[in-house]
Amino acid sequence: MIVLFTDFGWRGPYVGQLKAELCQRAPHTPVIDLMHDAPPFNPRAAAYLLASLVGRFPENTVFLAVVDPGVGTQQRRPCVVEADGRWYVGPDNGLFNIVAKHARQSESWEIIWQPQQLSASFHGRDLFAPVAAQLAEGIQPSLKKCQLADDYQRWPDDLAEVIYIDNFGNAITGLRAASLAKTARLSIGEQHLTYAKTFAEVPKNMPFWYVNSSDLVEIAVNRNSAAERLGLVIGSRLGILD
Repeated sequence: MIVLFTDFGWRGPYVGQLKAELCQRAPHTPVIDLMHDAPPFNPRAAAYLLASLVGRFPENTVFLAVVDPGVGTQQRRPCVVEADGRWYVGPDNGLFNIVAKHARQSESWEIIWQPQQLSASFHGRDLFAPVAAQLAEGIQPSLKKCQLADDYQRWPDDLAEVIYIDNFGNAITGLRAASLAKTARLSIGEQHLTYAKTFAEVPKNMPFWYVNSSDLVEIAVNRNSAAERLGLVIGSRLGILD
């Protein structure tokens, strides 16, 4: 299957154009919309979010991931990464670095293949989608072995920041739950949050942190918006108190 992870948004023509290209080139391969509201223009936050979501997909899944503010420039290479049997196609701008860091084994390649027509602003459709389709169809695209860009190698294994806010106003962080004891308190400004297993364990309108379904630390308010209540945005930093 091909799994889509982008910051394109759910409105406008871009997702449809991406899927039309995949349909032409890999007509028998299922395409799954994992998300199209990844943190916009923010490969760093998106990298931690992507890494938390891939584990439930089988080997040989091809992730077509596009969070690419440097599209059309020399700021980043187009790349393919193979990590623990899954494939990732997109920009070499840090988006795949956390996936690679958490993997038992990984390899990376620069995409050498070029389409006949390549727009300056839509490499997702013109370059990455055809390469993802080739991989899904068992066709080897033209690639050159490389290392992922050094600029992003120092990103930490776990990120004590908000990386995504869902429709309920819950704030997902880049902290894997395994990195944090359940006795820990999180600080956001003057507010200190303690752990609860479920929403129903705390009173209405009370903020807390819990382990979400992707095994990341998430900040919530029972029956309310944590983002509004605590003034959270993507990039809001957290303190960890033992």
